[in-house]
Amino acid sequence: MGKTVESYRIALEMEVKRWKGFADALRGEDREAFEQLMDTCRNYASAGSNSTQPVLFESMAMSILLAQQKKIIRLEKTIDAIHQFPAQRQTC
Repeated sequence: MGKTVESYRIALEMEVKRWKGFADALRGEDREAFEQLMDTCRNYASAGSNSTQPVLFESMAMSILLAQQKKIIRLEKTIDAIHQFPAQRQTC
């Protein structure tokens, strides 16, 4: 029989565990941010499992970048709305 390929989610959890020493060395806010990044990787596991990247960390990094980009876009929209609001009030 052929060799069974481990699932992406299992491989992802193994990779997260390899970063445990790094995470343990972080303090409070940094550790919380790190855990949020790892949760982001878990949230995009379905997409990661479909990537053709042979290095697991590459799909993890892309998941993190995607989540960060979405946050940037949301913040930019919020800032734009705040800047437009005073202009609208002055015209009333």
